[in-house]
Amino acid sequence: EAEGSRGLYTYYDKCNAQLDEMIVLVRDRGLKSVERKTLEALVVIEVHSRDIVGELAEKGIDSIAAFDWLAQLRYYWTADGHMDVCQINATLRYGYEYLGNSGRLVITQLTDRCYRTLMGALHLNYGGAPEGPAGTGKTETTKDLAKALGKYCVVYNCSDPVSYTHLRAHETPEHLVCRLLL
Repeated sequence: EAEGSRGLYTYYDKCNAQLDEMIVLVRDRGLKSVERKTLEALVVIEVHSRDIVGELAEKGIDSIAAFDWLAQLRYYWTADGHMDVCQINATLRYGYEYLGNSGRLVITQLTDRCYRTLMGALHLNYGGAPEGPAGTGKTETTKDLAKALGKYCVVYNCSDPVSYTHLRAHETPEHLVCRLLL
């Protein structure tokens, strides 16, 4: 039986308990480097997930049709055995591309907003061109979304000699091509 937003508070407490257990694991001095890196990435993802659950509970969200829920990056198994990544009205097939064991970007509200914009563009078969001052996380945000989608990401730092023909050479349906204008 569904508990509505009360269930979210219960799940929030469970997320906190699981995070506490993960932090104990990360502090273990006997961990190998690869294990520590994996756990650190998992902690970053889980902290964001816990924060989202807390926000949804505070807002009293009790429906999967609520915009605050639909605005989150969500993963669903399809009837044909594939995984889809959804956000608002955008749906992309998960790519299963292994991109190495690396850290994850700390997800902020601005990161979420950028994800929503890029997901919408990619859903419509467009690319993305985040714009802004240097050092504000445009490249890392785009690469982190690609990692969340299980897609290979090619980042271009465009300059005068780079034309659309350079970009078109790498565009294939299998790859997420990220165009950054810096």
